[in-house]
Formats: sequence, C-alpha cells, structure tokens
Amino acid sequence: MNYKIIDRETYYRKGVYRHFTEDCKCSVSMTARIDVTSLVAFSKETDTKFYINFLYLLSKVLNSRDDYRMQYLWQSDELVCYDVINPIQYVFHDDTETCTPVYTTYYEDYSEFYKHALEDVERAKNTREYMLDAQNHPNWFDASYISWLSYDSLDIELPDGYLYFLPIVNWGKYREENGRFMMPLTVRLNHAVADGFLVANVYRLLEKEIGEFSNGKC
Repeated sequence: MNYKIIDRETYYRKGVYRHFTEDCKCSVSMTARIDVTSLVAFSKETDTKFYINFLYLLSKVLNSRDDYRMQYLWQSDELVCYDVINPIQYVFHDDTETCTPVYTTYYEDYSEFYKHALEDVERAKNTREYMLDAQNHPNWFDASYISWLSYDSLDIELPDGYLYFLPIVNWGKYREENGRFMMPLTVRLNHAVADGFLVANVYRLLEKEIGEFSNGKC
C-alpha cells in the first residue's frame, strides 16, 4: 500500500477543501439508475457472475482518477492519495441473516480480478464472523450490493465532522424499464474532495466502461 502526500497549499481544490474540513464538514451522496443491459447480456453469454463483473468495473472507475483515491490520515493530519484502492465486498449468510466483509484486491487485468474475487467470496461463505479490519486495510473502499430491492433512494450517514474520504458505494437489484435493465447506484464521497461533478462523473465513467467491456474492449 503506497500513497503520495497532497500539499494542501497547492491542492487544486484548496479552497473547497478548507471550507468542507473546517466550516461545513459534510458528505455528498447521489442515487441514480444506470443502464446495465449490455453487462447483463455479457454475463449470461460468458456464464460469469454479473455482480463480480460490475465490481470489477466499479473498481476500475474509482482507480482511474486521483479524486476517488483520497483519504485523510488523522494520525498525522495528512491528506493523501493512494496509488490504488481495493473493494470491500460482502457475503450474506441466509442462515444467520448477517454479512461478512470480504477484502478483495483490485487487479487491472479482468481475468485475474475475477478469479481472486470469486475465491474470496467462496472462502467467506465458510465463516460467520464480521472480520472488518480497517487498520490493516486502509486503502479499501466499501462496495455493497443490496440484492433484495431495486430502491430509489439510499443514505449513508457518518458521525458529524468525520473526515472519511474513501468512496462508499451501494447498488441494488436491476429491473427492466422500457426494455432496458436499469440498476440503482448510490455513490457517497466527502464534500472536501468531491463535488456534484465528481460524483456524477462516476456514473458517466461506469456507463462508458460497461459499454466497452461488454463489447470486448476491456
């Protein structure tokens, strides 16, 4: 795990960062539906899991820009940008109705990512422990699939003033709308390092990546 320290005096969002870390500590969150029709078709044609395919593309998008790899280290009062961020996925256990967090490493190579993500899920099925370990996994972002509902709105709340900058992403069950499969996606980022443009850009990048990936350009 490597990172670069951001000079807050030359940071391109200097004024925004100061305002939203001192005057108004808050997050920004959006929920919108994205078109996953081609990814659904790709997953069925290749007999691969839609969930892991989407997780790969989400991880790729969030690693494509420094703004999505930022974090505040309160121990040293430093703003940093990680070289890479990895997804924390979740396995739901029907018998206990609880979840187990799964730390999955992001690989740029799709086949490598798919193989390891699938193995991580299978291992997690054998435990019922929560096993969240943020101290030893500082550059992991939360990626949670809400499989039971195609929702319209979702809010993630953190303690007031808590400077947590890594993305928190949730998505729900896709549903057919006018012949297309549309899936709800919620993206939460801290306002100090992201504004409406940067949050909306996640959706734009995802739909672009989904199109290219499904057409064999990954």
